[in-house]
Amino acid sequence: MSGADNLWDRRYAQTDYLFGVEPNAFLAGQVGRLRPGRRALAVADGEGRNGVWLAQQGLSVLSVDSSAVAQTKARSLAQARGVALDFEQVDLSAWTWPRAEFDLVVAIFIQFATPALRTQLFADMAHALKPGGLLLLQGYRPEQITYGTGGPSAAENLYTEPLLREAFAGLEIIELQSHDTVIHEGAGHDGLSALIDLVARRPV
Repeated sequence: MSGADNLWDRRYAQTDYLFGVEPNAFLAGQVGRLRPGRRALAVADGEGRNGVWLAQQGLSVLSVDSSAVAQTKARSLAQARGVALDFEQVDLSAWTWPRAEFDLVVAIFIQFATPALRTQLFADMAHALKPGGLLLLQGYRPEQITYGTGGPSAAENLYTEPLLREAFAGLEIIELQSHDTVIHEGAGHDGLSALIDLVARRPV
């Protein structure tokens, strides 16, 4: 994935934070489900806005991403916010994912993945959860291509409710909602967006 990594390094090389420094609104709305001291994995966390916010809520966070440029900015954000979290630069397609280690796995707009890779990543995320652990996921639906306010141009990389129900059939789905909402997340995600939210729990 070196070519892809270089692409993301270039995208993140700007001074500003591509997706802003505030947490994703869906994630922030789940604050009532979070418990200080629990272990969280922030998948493809980029410049760290979500991982840093989780650390601010008192969680022990591992933030992973393929871009060294993004993680340098994430470390700066963590320092500015006065929190500590662990960072690891990884190729998610080749990473040896931890098994049953996390109380929370957060995956926000990880739609760089082709369908084959997505199947692998979704399985890895589910297996990374401890029994009783929560998965929080938000992505774009195919209608997003018409809006053009962020996300990939490849329709096959986008999510539908049936796709997520099938992919996470082994988890208890607590919430699964499709909605069109205006979001403002830096220059990368800005405007009316076709979103889908998932909250799911690994059975005990």
